[in-house]
This record gives sequence, structure tokens and C-alpha cells, in this order.
Amino acid sequence: MSQPLAGVTVLDLSTILAGPLTATLLGEFGADVIKVEQPGTGDPARRYPPLDGDTSASWALLGRTKRSVTIDLHRSGAADVVRRLAREVDIVVTNFRPETLRRFGVDFEDLRAYRPDLVMVHVTAFGRTGPYADRPGFARVAEGFAGLTYRTGTPDGPPTFAGYPVADGVTGIYAAFAALLALRQRDLTGEAQLADIPLYEPLLRMMEDFVVDYSATGDSVQRQGNRNPHISPNDLYRTRDGHWVAIPASTDRMWERLVEVMDAPDLAIHRSMGSRIEHRAEVEARVAAFVGEHDLAPLLARLDAAGIAAGPVNSAEQVCADPHIRERGSIVAVEDAHGRRRLVQAPAGRFSGFEGRTGPSAPEVGEHTAEILHELLGLTGQEIDDLRDRGVV
Repeated sequence: MSQPLAGVTVLDLSTILAGPLTATLLGEFGADVIKVEQPGTGDPARRYPPLDGDTSASWALLGRTKRSVTIDLHRSGAADVVRRLAREVDIVVTNFRPETLRRFGVDFEDLRAYRPDLVMVHVTAFGRTGPYADRPGFARVAEGFAGLTYRTGTPDGPPTFAGYPVADGVTGIYAAFAALLALRQRDLTGEAQLADIPLYEPLLRMMEDFVVDYSATGDSVQRQGNRNPHISPNDLYRTRDGHWVAIPASTDRMWERLVEVMDAPDLAIHRSMGSRIEHRAEVEARVAAFVGEHDLAPLLARLDAAGIAAGPVNSAEQVCADPHIRERGSIVAVEDAHGRRRLVQAPAGRFSGFEGRTGPSAPEVGEHTAEILHELLGLTGQEIDDLRDRGVV
């Protein structure tokens, strides 16, 4: 089955984690992704524990759908190789700071001189413009800066990080979306396109209530634990057998169904969301007491039969064993270059006319250097050996 990005070539000039995720997502739907890595060591994410041998177990997911070429951008002549590669690709993904790109000589203007209709997706902590443009930053910095960390945690406790650095994932997905927008615009106009995507902006966009609520009330949303400032009941509730279940009654109709299942007609007086938020303590306590009287499996069956949105809080073990996840193929088994079996996430979504892919498997450092330099740049074996001798590749 053909894939929508077949024929699109991506140069992944990035490291941990949002930039590489952007390129991986494009590769999952057909793009030929060429990953530039540091000779000898490769992407630092290769060394994230737990290790299997000398390589991160997660590299099977982080590095898939890519070919690896090693180029040392600190060496004389390296920028010329990158520029020549840029001439042969459609999209360049990078996450070096603007100052660093300029110093290496591989910024947008440098590369578009070689490919006048190039698309560049530049992921940074704070963006290419503004007073913080050259500040370093990672996901946790962006989450704090955008306000996500401020509102995460319990009311009487300190700000808390989310359980995973979500800025990397959210920005990686948004940057892949931006790459497709820029590619479409390039195809319409024939002009080069630069997508400037800071880590914090997709998070800020994602929190749809954060700024507008402040604008309307003058108050910043405060930490409320697992509760939602706009919805009640909306929390994690513990079952009789010690599990946790999420029940977000996000609509009046959902609340009416929950009241029926709880057999609590006295709660029906709280017909509006405003009333339920005003009496949140009573509402949440009653729901918690109801959940605490039931074991997880029969409770979920009962809620599902009543058309109530609810779900378990799963561990990784439970995710991998869940029959729905297995049936949809949301988790798949793959083999790495050494034949080691890994369970990894499949590409998200199912499409009527094409499929995502989980291969090729994650490459070894520089595995495709000679192949790519010969295929794209026409370099001879002697020319490639000369670059190796000079430490460029």
C-alpha cells in the first residue's frame, strides 16, 4: 500500500527529542528520513537507560524509519556536506539554537541557497525571535514557561511535572503538522518555507482555557490536583479492589446517566455544570464513595452499559496486555538490527487508503553514511574515505 509521504526526503539534523520525533513521524508515513549524527557517539538518546548492551532500549522506537549518516559539524568541510545534502531533500528538521546554526553555517538562509524551495522545520526552546531566542531549554523548561507546570499538582503542594515530558511529544507532533503545512505552501508557491516552532508554544496553544480565563477573570488557574476547573465530577477515584478509575462527567447528559447508575436522585438537583462546580466537594465525595463500593471490572462494565465515559489508570504492563490495544495493533513487536525483540508503539491512527510503518529498524551509528553520500551526492569511495580521514564523517 502506497504511503502519502513516499517520495519526500527529510534530513533530520536534530537530537533529543522533539526534533527527532518530528522526523520519525514523517518517516512512519513514507518519508525517506536521513538522520545526521555525531561520528562515534550518535544521538545522545542512544544512551538513555535502560541499556541493552550499549544502546538504549528505547532507540528501537526513537530511531526507527531512519537511515544514519555521521557528520561532525565542528569540522571544516562539514557544512558543505550538509548544504549539498539539503539540495537533495525536501525538508530539513533541526533543533540547534539559532546562534549554533549560524555558527555552523547551516541556517535557513545558508541551506536555501542550495535549494531555493527548501522546507525547514526549526524546533527550539523559545523560537527564533524574541529576547530568549538563544536560550537553551528542554521539555521541562518549556512546560514551566508555558504554565503547564504551574497548574499541575495539588492545591497545597508545589508545582509538579507531568509524568512524562509532554512538551517533547506535543511539539514533535505539532512540528510534523507544521512540516506538512510548509510543504503544502511550498508546493503551491514554489518558495522556500521556514517553520519556527518553539517547545512552549504548542503547549500554550493546547491549554485552551489558560489565557482566556485569566483575561476574563484576572485570576490564574491554580493547582487542583486531578480535578478540572471547568468540570465536576472529574477526578480519579479508587475502587474497592485498589485500582483507580477516571470518570469525567463532561456534559450534563453524562452527569444524568451517572446519577442514575449511582441511584442518587438527590444529586439530580445539580443539573448545570455551574451548580456542580459550586458544590464540587459534595459531588466528588459522593462519586468517590460510590466507586469505592465496587471492584474495577464490574464497575467499568456497569458504567459502559450506561453510556458513561470512564476508564482505568493503566501501567505499562496493563497497556501492553489490554485486549483493545492488542486488537487495534496499538502496540507491535519489532526486531532491532541485532534481532532483539521489542514492544513499541505503532503509528497512531488508522487510515482507509494507507498505513503507517514501523520500519526500517533503528540504524546503527553511521550505518548508511557511505550509501547516502554516494546515492545523494555522487561521492566516490575515495572521496568518502578522504572525508573520514579528516574526521568530517
